[in-house]
Amino acid sequence: MTVALLPPGFEALEPFIDAWALAGAANRAQQRNDSTEAERLAFYEAAKDLAPAALDYLDRKPLAELDEREKRLMNLMLSLAHVAPTVEALGPAEAQHAQDREHLKITRASSDLYA
Repeated sequence: MTVALLPPGFEALEPFIDAWALAGAANRAQQRNDSTEAERLAFYEAAKDLAPAALDYLDRKPLAELDEREKRLMNLMLSLAHVAPTVEALGPAEAQHAQDREHLKITRASSDLYA
């Protein structure tokens, strides 16, 4: 029997858990920097259409009450927020922006309060 790693309806995102369901804004930012354009695009394409349903699902209970599957889904959506600008706006310029971001490290974010 396979144990579901995400809430029902979000199984398509399971292949991205190891890379993108990361706790901590600094970890998500680092993954954005370390990933390839193809990896970011694959995650973005899988997650973007599920984002509205995921956010609706997660809004049903307080953040402090999310179970492990729901926390993974939340972390995937937070990673999507890091990845979306690279796909939607930066495109090929992402490589230059990644170099520039090395000088401005994220150490904490408000989203870390609920990890």
